[in-house]
Amino acid sequence: MRLLGRDDELRSLSGHLDDVDDRGSAIGLRGEPGVGKSALLAEAVEHARGKGFTVLSARGSQSETHLPFACLHQVLRPLLPRADRLPAMQRDALLACFAMGDSVEVNPFFAFLAVLELLVDLARRTPVLVCLDDLHWMDQPSIDALAFVARRIESERVVVLCTSRPAPLPFTDAHTVEWVELRGIDGAAAAALLDARAPGLPPAVRERVLHQARGNPLALREFAIALEPGRYAEIDDDLPMTTRLEQAFAARAEHLGPAVGAILTVAAVDDGDDLGDVLAAAQLLHGAPLDRGAAQPAFDNGLLTASGERYQMAHPLIGSALLRAMPPATRQQAHEALARVLETHPDRAVWHRASAMSGRDEGIAAELERAAGNAQRRGAIASAVAWLERAAALSPDPQAQAGRLLSAAELGFQLGRFGQVEQIKAQVAGVSLRPRDRSRLIWLEGVFHDGSTGEPAEVRHLVHLARQAIEGTDVELAMQLLVGAARRVWWRDPGAALRHEIVLAAHHLGVAADDPRLLAINALSEPLEQGPAVIEQLAHWPADAGGQPDAAGLLGIAAFCTGDFRRAVAFLSTPIQELRAQGRMSLLAEALAIRSWGEIYLGTFDAASSADEAMRLADETGQSLWAATARIAVALIDGVGRGWDTRHDLLAEAEHTAVRTPNAASSLLAGVQLARGIAELGANRHEQAYGEMRRVFEPTDPAYQRIQQVWTLGYLAEAAVRTGRRDEGRALLAGIERIAGGSPATGSIIALEYTRAVLADDESAEPLFKAAMHGASSGLPWHRARAELAFGSWLRRRRRVVESREPLRAARATFEAVGARTWAQRADQELSATGERGWQPTSNPRERLSPQEAQIAELAAQGLSNREIGQRLFLSHRTVSSHLYRMFPKLGITSRAQLAAVLMQSPDAS
Repeated sequence: MRLLGRDDELRSLSGHLDDVDDRGSAIGLRGEPGVGKSALLAEAVEHARGKGFTVLSARGSQSETHLPFACLHQVLRPLLPRADRLPAMQRDALLACFAMGDSVEVNPFFAFLAVLELLVDLARRTPVLVCLDDLHWMDQPSIDALAFVARRIESERVVVLCTSRPAPLPFTDAHTVEWVELRGIDGAAAAALLDARAPGLPPAVRERVLHQARGNPLALREFAIALEPGRYAEIDDDLPMTTRLEQAFAARAEHLGPAVGAILTVAAVDDGDDLGDVLAAAQLLHGAPLDRGAAQPAFDNGLLTASGERYQMAHPLIGSALLRAMPPATRQQAHEALARVLETHPDRAVWHRASAMSGRDEGIAAELERAAGNAQRRGAIASAVAWLERAAALSPDPQAQAGRLLSAAELGFQLGRFGQVEQIKAQVAGVSLRPRDRSRLIWLEGVFHDGSTGEPAEVRHLVHLARQAIEGTDVELAMQLLVGAARRVWWRDPGAALRHEIVLAAHHLGVAADDPRLLAINALSEPLEQGPAVIEQLAHWPADAGGQPDAAGLLGIAAFCTGDFRRAVAFLSTPIQELRAQGRMSLLAEALAIRSWGEIYLGTFDAASSADEAMRLADETGQSLWAATARIAVALIDGVGRGWDTRHDLLAEAEHTAVRTPNAASSLLAGVQLARGIAELGANRHEQAYGEMRRVFEPTDPAYQRIQQVWTLGYLAEAAVRTGRRDEGRALLAGIERIAGGSPATGSIIALEYTRAVLADDESAEPLFKAAMHGASSGLPWHRARAELAFGSWLRRRRRVVESREPLRAARATFEAVGARTWAQRADQELSATGERGWQPTSNPRERLSPQEAQIAELAAQGLSNREIGQRLFLSHRTVSSHLYRMFPKLGITSRAQLAAVLMQSPDAS
């Protein structure tokens, strides 16, 4: 049946389904209860089945939100027999989510990847429609899994269609679902629908229903039913629509007799869908035998629906209406009855026993805590938090209650829930904590500020907490807090005194001089002052940090912050491999972002793949600062490769993040200014380039950043010479030499050698240019080519035309090889001015690929299978296959075996 007043929405949904062979999609319908979301969903299902789709569905339930992966199990129930076809790691992770395997601990992202693989494998045979009704009532682990899938189906024959109430939306990432707002239908459609559903209403009653329903289709039906004699007085015209609909449903249920009442009471608090369980528990309430026939009035009156032995509420508002009307004692009795029936399901049983409690009980609290541990091992962190909070509420001992709350807060930190952690901290304030819990609370005081912003007062607070930990001889906790304080310094300088205070506090801990944590603290806090000592200690460590990925990550950060970029890239490669293998996407995004910038500062612009992946993963895991950091890297690489005439969209997004996070703005804005400055230089817009980069050197400018100004200096110096600001450039050079002139770091040496050459007077310039070409940049093609371009230009302007051609040709060839097309054109313009003509740029096949395609091509060329590539990049193997299929024509090849040869033409080969 077509839905009155919804033709446009139906056409849009049908279009997505009809286009599934071209692209997958995720669409959400949002609106108030009764507005027609589920009816539209049903129409879409009918249309999809007519088109040969396989339909998988789940419906959220308010009583099931605490059950981890309950809704995901609904979706996958028909596909679980195929789980044995999955790679072992994915299969075990998925089955453990449903307590169906032997795995003791789950990596949720491998489970999510298993869900994706099952769906896309099914889509090889038939297109797939995944229907998620009442998403707002689904358990959070299921939502996380389905969001992971929704972000990765663009290349698959899969459509995800979900419904939700208007706010808050379960999928907060704007890239996950395309939301469509549903409002009430217009007056004509409402009148036609009412007349079809309730013909023969008296005119006055008909008008009142139309007025009260306000175009809400469910209200049109329910208010008409509620107008039966004796019921209308219960519908309060001034209440919100949701409440009035609940009143209408409650009025329908209250006249069905005690047996049906017992069944509906149990169904309202049930967290499952087994009708037998409901009848068994209702029988305990009713005190007399009940069979399926006893429930028939509930089905006949449209309150329950059933499919075989499984049932559900006909509409979610029925459950909330019954709960609202239920006395607390009755609700507790229903929970107790279900707990007795569900003895073979211990986690569900203990939840119902807890819900039946009116006081505190340590035994139940301990059982809930164990259930939380089970949920955590299954990868359901959000569910574990809920179980722990419930356990805390039932704990008679205040110290035990605080301990369980702190456990919930620690898991809340893993989920990025700042507000929840703050709320729990307030709850335990003033409680006499156990010694270990005091340390945990101190850690929570600072953990959300670990690397997030640089507000001086908060940095000082972390240092104060660290000193408290030192006094308590808790060195590990003190070190954690000081690393957090130091990471904040990177985003915004809190001042020399506070930076030095962090360093002093770390040195009072008495750890070894080459401790990775100490080196990271020193490098983050005082990279210029501590840089030489840090680099000396870094030299004692092997590139893989002795097989310690956590240590390697800290060493990579220390190397990066001091400008020792070669070591930074080497150190960070170890944790990146480990984090990828473990599926730890949040930390992987951070490590990829930092490494991509290390490669950029070395002039290795093949970092686009790493930066692009970091951006996508950080968006997905909600890490806005790292996502912005990666966006700037992608834009900068784009500027080097092809330039851009207008402000880059990715830079605008990064600036928006900086504006929203002012205490982390300086590092982001410094990167933005560098990216814009390099793009302007490549386009020979020197005045604009100088204006962009000069901001990084102004202490009062939001883009000022102490260490990043060192790495920006060489580019600014070039712009200064071309705009007649040589003296201004020399003044800045003198200032940088005072603070970084003795640094052994690659980044500092390259910047200073180049800057000294381009700013030098004619008498001293030539040996300085040769020092720049053959010094620290000699093994770095991009930096050597920049020095060659500057030297050749200097020679030409001194009328040494023949001599200028050799460095200019070398620069042009190198820029072309590393994919710096705009810079190669600059070198050619200089050569043209010497009278040399005829250069034709060569095409690098790799330039035709997107960053993700390039990453897939590299892995395929190394011999990895599509499944192995998919698991490494958190994609389905079918998506990998689709990318390869599309990139072969771009590369001019016809088989996978040709990939390695064609990629040898890439910048890496130079």
